[in-house]
Amino acid sequence: MNDTEMIESGNMKIDWVCNHMPVLDIIKEQFKKEKPLAGHRIGMALHVEAKTAALVEVLATAGAEVAITGCNPLSTQDDVSMALHNKENIRCFARYDCCNEEYYEAIDKVLDFKPDITIDDGADLIFKIHTERTDLLPGILGGCEETTTGIHRLKAMERDGALKMPVIAVNDAMTKFLFDNRYGTGQSSWDGIMRTTNLLVAGKNVVIGGYGWCGKGAAMRAKGLGANVIVTEIDPIRALEARMDGNQVMTMKEAAKIGDIFLTTTGNRDIIKREDLEVIKDGAILANAGHFNVEINLKDLSSMANSVRTVRNNIKEYRLDKRSVYVLADGRLVNLAAGDGHPAEVMDMSFANQALCVKYIAQNKLPNGVHAVPHELDMGIAEMKLMSMGISIDKLSEEQIAYMEDWETGT
Repeated sequence: MNDTEMIESGNMKIDWVCNHMPVLDIIKEQFKKEKPLAGHRIGMALHVEAKTAALVEVLATAGAEVAITGCNPLSTQDDVSMALHNKENIRCFARYDCCNEEYYEAIDKVLDFKPDITIDDGADLIFKIHTERTDLLPGILGGCEETTTGIHRLKAMERDGALKMPVIAVNDAMTKFLFDNRYGTGQSSWDGIMRTTNLLVAGKNVVIGGYGWCGKGAAMRAKGLGANVIVTEIDPIRALEARMDGNQVMTMKEAAKIGDIFLTTTGNRDIIKREDLEVIKDGAILANAGHFNVEINLKDLSSMANSVRTVRNNIKEYRLDKRSVYVLADGRLVNLAAGDGHPAEVMDMSFANQALCVKYIAQNKLPNGVHAVPHELDMGIAEMKLMSMGISIDKLSEEQIAYMEDWETGT
């Protein structure tokens, strides 16, 4: 495609998802009237695809100037990136399949824009600011973080006294993790796996690494597709929960011997490592839905392999003596690197949180540290989503409120 065709393709994708993001549309109309971000510069590192573009447009509508790049080299959609770059008050530096050096050059281009508010997915912008671009800190009002991995990173910085700006943990909003992490990751990960492999899930042993909200969603969808689900965990409570939800629970080394498809969802490293790969079943398919490509230890796998070859788009075969192991999307986020990411209706709530939290940062002076999404914003997003779905719910009466607040009433 030429540039004009690329821009048209990107805009068509953006228009499609905007038709399925009603909460973000309500906020966009409010922002168009109020212009709450006029005069602000927003720097973003997110997955550059259509739903993200919808958020970027809302922020620009609110009066902000926006610079954005990707947060994963394989999740950028070049047509969407080009379409964004050609919109008023928006600059986009993301490119698909960029090398590590190019990835951080793009991060620097966003920071050269001198943003006063940041939006991260994995905390790469904030980390760069704190290590190499500290001159920007005095001008930054705050930031927002989208994902579990980024929150872990930021809380570690906070514990060490290294976090020098306020950050809102958007990932921890109930209207984010209960839906995005569970239903979004659950559906989009299997979409990426199935469209990449074109193989049947029913009847296979599916191993889910981790039973947090992402793991729960992935296990639920695998079960719905007819798989025999096995969960690996380090947390005894979550392991019990997985078992009582009807899944098998065992160590990864045990699961490696019988698993057909593996999906890691922990946000930690070395979930599948050498000791597991030494016993892994011939033909095993390995995929990751955690943010960084460290959950499957590819160094261990490469050192054990006699040969490595690409057998299908986004599938690499690692030949280990008489066994073959297949890795999807180089161990990166399978739902975005090999698919289109979360459904628009789910990202509607996640990005509504981002938009409202950016406005909150612009209008409130916050102390340094990791902050929760204000409860009223979280509940307001849920109410808007229900309204867009045509759903009404009950409300407490004055008598019910009084009863709940009264300690004297007993049996």
